[in-house]
Amino acid sequence: MKPSKQKLKIRPPDTETVMDTSANQEKIMTSPTRSSSTSIPNQKHQCSYQHSSKFSNTMQTDFAYLSTLGDFKSLPLEIFEMILGYLSVADISMMSMVSKNISDRVVNYISTPSGNRRFFPQDFHNHEQSDSTGSSILEHYRSLGLLFKRCTLLLPTKERLKYIYKILSEISCFKFNGCSDSLHCLGLQCYGVFLQTLTAGWDEFECQRVYHFLCDLTSLPQRMQRVVSSKPGIFRKLELRIRTFCCSVLLNHWTHQSDSAFWLTCILKPWPIVNQARLLYLIFGPASTQDGYVDWQNMIQGPTDENSLKELADAVKLLYDTEAKEWTADDVISLVDELAVIPQEWHLENSARFLILCGNNICFPFMASKAVNGRAVELARLVVFLALVCEKDLYCMDWAVKMMQKVCNVFSISSEKNVFLQSIENAFAQIIMDALQLVISGKKSNYYNRTLIVIL
Repeated sequence: MKPSKQKLKIRPPDTETVMDTSANQEKIMTSPTRSSSTSIPNQKHQCSYQHSSKFSNTMQTDFAYLSTLGDFKSLPLEIFEMILGYLSVADISMMSMVSKNISDRVVNYISTPSGNRRFFPQDFHNHEQSDSTGSSILEHYRSLGLLFKRCTLLLPTKERLKYIYKILSEISCFKFNGCSDSLHCLGLQCYGVFLQTLTAGWDEFECQRVYHFLCDLTSLPQRMQRVVSSKPGIFRKLELRIRTFCCSVLLNHWTHQSDSAFWLTCILKPWPIVNQARLLYLIFGPASTQDGYVDWQNMIQGPTDENSLKELADAVKLLYDTEAKEWTADDVISLVDELAVIPQEWHLENSARFLILCGNNICFPFMASKAVNGRAVELARLVVFLALVCEKDLYCMDWAVKMMQKVCNVFSISSEKNVFLQSIENAFAQIIMDALQLVISGKKSNYYNRTLIVIL
């Protein structure tokens, strides 16, 4: 099939509507109205009435407080918490919306030892658990995120984050360096679904405050600075932790592409374009299936398959297709150009396969930019490998032909166009000669053998 860009349908995050019912439930009683025929009391009786009225108002205030507890007003706190122990997390989160007093009691229950044990299961390392068990743990923390969203509704964002951090900081697997086996741990994924549910519907300004709060807690920017300023692969464990934290906590689990694009923008935008490309490769690039470490040599040593490039291409399309105001088309094209030389210049077949996966709307501007910048020879070799990848990966060859024709139209001077076409011919001839020479010499090269078969 012809590679094509998928249009994304973006809709704003869902905003949870929370109704404050306590105001409707609390009815402040007023003193009875006197009729016009009532005689005016003397001074002594008036003082007595004022004293009685003051006492009555105090009783009414206490009654108003108790009324927001409904049928639980006569129960001791210990019995109330025992009842909460029989309710599901979803039921408790609904109950916390009844009134502020109920919400306060729920918050107190969360902080108790029994509530803490119940709400925060930490069976993150049971490697023998089934997929359904793992999913149930994730769903539990998703429900827990909704509970915290509702019971802290009346607090300012800063106070909400402090309270939530105080509770979650007790879980070691939620910390950046808290788990010794983060690759096989569900902890950060549970943290991610909790955070996603908590912040769903928040505006961008509040979500940015959440990101900066997490950066302060984890020293994430400082850790990234250490990695991007060093040779790739020097700090492999730190690279793996950054990758795991960013994917599991910040980027995965989102329903809408615009949300994922927002958090990815938070991660990348503070950095120069070179570091943006480095971080993008670190987070989405190919990794070892054995230990999870980032494979920096995968793109250099020889051709790789689509699976190694798909996540990286999807991330680039995410930034381009969401049309976020922070990213222009030129920004994304520059990012792709920088990616193709990390950590060194990629094998041209990998570059061609990556551009095909990125789609037409990224592939053509990328190639056109090379045309207008006088890089005709480099562009010609890329066109040749686009044709080879289309043949190897069973894409329609007509797509490669039309792409070359569109690129030809970019050249405004006929002489430049002729140089470009001649360079394509020379590139085809060169790759055929290289393949024949290796075959004739008897040297084993599956890549060139296959390439020669494809061309012929």
